[in-house]
Amino acid sequence: MTAVSAPALPRLPALDGVRVLGATAVIAQHVGFITGVTTRESWGGWIAMMDFAVALFFVLSGFLLFRPWARAAALGSAAPGARRFYWKRAIRILPAYWLAVIVCLGLLPEHGVAPIGDWLRHFSFAQIYEHGQIRRGLGQTWSLATEVIFYLALPFLAAALVGRRWRPARTVALAGAGLLVTAIWIAAMSAGLLDTGLHIMWFPSYAMWFAAGIVLATIHVALRTATAPHSWQVFEQLGSAPLACWGIALGLLAVATTPVTGPRGLSAPTAGQFATQLGLYVVVAVMIMIPLVFGPTTLLSLAFGSRPVRWLGTLSYGMFLWHPLVLDLIYRAEGMPYFTGDPIRIFLLTVLGAIGFAAVSYYVLERPVLRWGSTLGRRRAGKIDHQRATTAVSATS
Repeated sequence: MTAVSAPALPRLPALDGVRVLGATAVIAQHVGFITGVTTRESWGGWIAMMDFAVALFFVLSGFLLFRPWARAAALGSAAPGARRFYWKRAIRILPAYWLAVIVCLGLLPEHGVAPIGDWLRHFSFAQIYEHGQIRRGLGQTWSLATEVIFYLALPFLAAALVGRRWRPARTVALAGAGLLVTAIWIAAMSAGLLDTGLHIMWFPSYAMWFAAGIVLATIHVALRTATAPHSWQVFEQLGSAPLACWGIALGLLAVATTPVTGPRGLSAPTAGQFATQLGLYVVVAVMIMIPLVFGPTTLLSLAFGSRPVRWLGTLSYGMFLWHPLVLDLIYRAEGMPYFTGDPIRIFLLTVLGAIGFAAVSYYVLERPVLRWGSTLGRRRAGKIDHQRATTAVSATS
């Protein structure tokens, strides 16, 4: 008997607020660096550690993207197809990203006209695999290049993690291999086999962050389908105590502001400092998400899922892509040298400018492409269903 498709996954609107939080934190971290407050001010450590948002994005990706496989396994329905998954990721990520690459390489070449190698590397997400290849206005795209590796691997990882039968405890145990991958990678850095200035951008460094999202997705599906071990109810208990969870997150961020996570500037951390940062940030990200994923509805979760925040969540990808260009344009327009300027004013201008660029990108390019891609995907799915039905009728006649 052919497995039927799983019903649509229920949305978690509050996670749109997590996207907005992450995008805003990334902007704050970059503004803090460009204005010099991260290295100049005593409180600059708090701004420097706003890059915890990368952990938040990676854990969120692991959670949202693995959840359909977990739920299909729990319900005994058809798993998502790799081809459809890749198509949906491509039409969501590539149009806006390629537009940002074209604009930044066109407007901000560092040595005259950008060479063909820069175009090829950035279009193919290969800019992180050699020293000094990420160009002006595109520094933040290292994390996107890393995340793309997760996209490419996920259908195969999901098949291995879920197996033939839904056993959520087994899936969680296997997902723990992400921690092992990261630990081995950091050990190689510590031994001098890998370069902390380069290889900290590669996927194995962050396998544990994606794995944490996969673990959360597995636990969430297991709890919602009554297939979870009794001990996993602790996540619902934690979720019902949001102030405790976020207090833990804030405390760990306070630890991250100290030198244990490495220098505030561009100097590469030691392997031990990098490992400390990875561990602190993943717990921070998980603690932020637990109340919004497992907890009851609260005023804050309602605010995170409100219509204005959901709209900003839709634009958060564009805010992430465009804010370095906005920053550069602000400094050019005002004729200011880097490492100067009022951080609050520049932060507000950058956020507003990023929202503006993101809105234009979304409504002019991204949304039309998404609609076209969805229509094309449904037509293909309809043809496949028709072919399967025809084959089934032929086989029984």
